Amino acid sequence: MSGLFALLDDVAALVRLSAASVDDVAAAAGRAGVKAAGVVVDDAAVTPRYVQGLDPKRELSIIARIAKGSIRNKLLIILPVALLLSQFAPWLLTPILMLGGAYLCYEGAEKIYEHVAGHQPDPAEAREAAAENPAEHEKKVVAGAVRTDLILSAEIMVIALNEVAAESFWSRAVILAVVAVAITAVVYGAVALIVKMDDIGLALSQKESAGVAAFGRGLVKAMPVVLSTLSTVGVVAMLWVGGHILLVGVDELGWHGPYGVVHHLEEVVHDATGALGGVLGWLTATLASAVVGALVGAVVVLVAHLLPRRKKTAAH
Repeated sequence: MSGLFALLDDVAALVRLSAASVDDVAAAAGRAGVKAAGVVVDDAAVTPRYVQGLDPKRELSIIARIAKGSIRNKLLIILPVALLLSQFAPWLLTPILMLGGAYLCYEGAEKIYEHVAGHQPDPAEAREAAAENPAEHEKKVVAGAVRTDLILSAEIMVIALNEVAAESFWSRAVILAVVAVAITAVVYGAVALIVKMDDIGLALSQKESAGVAAFGRGLVKAMPVVLSTLSTVGVVAMLWVGGHILLVGVDELGWHGPYGVVHHLEEVVHDATGALGGVLGWLTATLASAVVGALVGAVVVLVAHLLPRRKKTAAH
């Protein structure tokens, strides 16, 4: 009988250990997900534009295909590579993260350039292309979205990995898998809700209840503003996250000046503004990171647009 009680004690201990491990994984995955929040916002802001001009009946199907591509990117490509690098060449993670940060800066600055220069995609052209060959157009849309997602997903996963670098190999693997699945579900669930919000509003506007119908009409009218705001937030998020990654990266590589200046500004604002110090200090650091991101992005955009022109001039 004593042997049975001893066995039950051992089983109970294993259960408690397993529960603690699950809690630790969940907590670590939560911390890693929060660190990647800026890129998640960007991902959620970028994706809705891929279904603009397409048949509304196909929107959810296309988003589902993009989501499947995203989870494949994270679990089958990025996760193994990130784990191998963290195990055998951890010194490469910061430079890779900085390359991703520079790309985010470029993306943000490129969108600003397109807006200022009037080079934004024409929704009418997208609708015409979709009408001519719907299946082929959908295929191109999904492929383009999955390619963009690969960069953003890599950034998310490396940021998350950086947060849990001290964990064991298998803990890192489990945590990153949890982050990959959770973030993909959140991002593409939010995207599906956003792109169908006008349909939901239209359905509500036809209800008999005057209040519900008015809410539905308001929802339909609000969606263009929501999408426009989301697009702006996405650009700001790219510049902020990209700039912050670069500042932290150069600090970790030994150049402490730029990050030190931003951190000092944050502390000055924090100490000078009393109860609002935490929020205003964070906003100061965020704004400084966005400015750095915009400057770096502008340089990359300038180089990207000048090089093709020089090649054409040399060819002539």
